[in-house]
Amino acid sequence: MTAEERLRFYAERFPLVEVDSTYYAPPSERLAGLWVARTPADFVFDVKAFRLFTQHPTPPSSLWKDLRDEVPTELVAKRHLYVRDLPSELVDEAFSRFAPALTPLRSAGKLGVILFQLPPYLYPTRASFRYLADVAARLEGFTVAVEFRNGRWLDDEHRDVTFEFLAEHRLVYVAVDEPQGFRSSVPPVVEVTNRGIAVVRFHGRNAETWEAKGISAAERFRYEYRPQELAEWVPRIRRLREDADRVHLVFNNCYADYGVRAALLFAELLAST
Repeated sequence: MTAEERLRFYAERFPLVEVDSTYYAPPSERLAGLWVARTPADFVFDVKAFRLFTQHPTPPSSLWKDLRDEVPTELVAKRHLYVRDLPSELVDEAFSRFAPALTPLRSAGKLGVILFQLPPYLYPTRASFRYLADVAARLEGFTVAVEFRNGRWLDDEHRDVTFEFLAEHRLVYVAVDEPQGFRSSVPPVVEVTNRGIAVVRFHGRNAETWEAKGISAAERFRYEYRPQELAEWVPRIRRLREDADRVHLVFNNCYADYGVRAALLFAELLAST
């Protein structure tokens, strides 16, 4: 399937899709306009934030070309850039371009959350909280969701502080279903930190590949959910729905058609209860 065919396929069956491509390269306003044109009026897009903004390593080639030309020579020569290494004026300009590119989605009422999926090496420090507060300020007016990939954010010492901080800055906490027992594991805790929306992302439970090196995303999240595993989430989703206007459920077990089938199965479970 082409990207257009895939999107139309999803839009015929689901009310929501998560855009992954915007993590690897910034979106364009033209592309966002095509997404609007190819989907029903009530269809919604959750959009992943560009990896530079989430403090992931970013190849210089993925930047806007004119901005890449302004990156200091010693940094361009590196394999990866990090937001902390860039001049503040370049970071300002990058943020100022990302959100306006989503204007077609926002104007059509089709923009859900901008998802900030944080790396496992980002844990709760004063600097991390300051950065998230800066993100919230830069993207004021947009709904920003945060997914943690380090369990310390929700340990006994930090859980209350984390949720209070997210609520204060109107950031959406992203609940997860994922393998447990790793440093990067976040427990399947549900919480509403922005009454407008709650988000749950299902990554599968493949412990063998969760932190494996040198494999594709499809292999990492290769997991077929069983009905009883999804049924565990029904009461949790009910609790979220009591406190949030909307709940987005996203299946990231992106091997073959595993995510599509799990989403359809879970929709049936929710409808039957």
